[in-house]
Amino acid sequence: MRSLIITQNMTIDGSVEMLADWFDPRLQDDELLAELNRQDETADALVLGRRTFEDFRGYWPRQTDDTTGVTDYLNTVDKYVVSATMSDPGWQNSTVWSGDPAEHVEKLVAAPGGDIVVTGSITLCHALIAADIVDEYRLFVYPFVQGGGRRLFPDGSTMSGFVPAAAPRSFPGGVTLVRWTRTR
Repeated sequence: MRSLIITQNMTIDGSVEMLADWFDPRLQDDELLAELNRQDETADALVLGRRTFEDFRGYWPRQTDDTTGVTDYLNTVDKYVVSATMSDPGWQNSTVWSGDPAEHVEKLVAAPGGDIVVTGSITLCHALIAADIVDEYRLFVYPFVQGGGRRLFPDGSTMSGFVPAAAPRSFPGGVTLVRWTRTR
């Protein structure tokens, strides 16, 4: 069975919204990049909200000298963009979903395949968290205090039935990966 995984970059004060320059995907240390590539190997679907999708589409396909592997992965993975306004995604292997994102994701989870990853897309993540369909959280915590910005879990959210999936892992650049998985 496929797993729905929310992967987020966040500050130590809990912000996933990037209001400052604390994250640059081109400046990952080798160990962190290897971990990201390892995670990409198990995922064959990426679900994004419209704004994150447009940001990705406007940047990654244009990277011709990307040695990280991110461009290759994003150009080939099946991408699903949740949008009420977009009709043509304009990026290979992309499908537009309108309507309830949780219903679409539940159908995708039920289909054969690898992991399904959601990243960025704060509003979409909030909807999937509220629907209680997330199987795992992978949080890359950056050593930066932003002092504001939207959080992964909106006020009033609760989370139960999750256990650490592994011990936290620190990387040379100061980023720490923490993972929680749903107990079954």
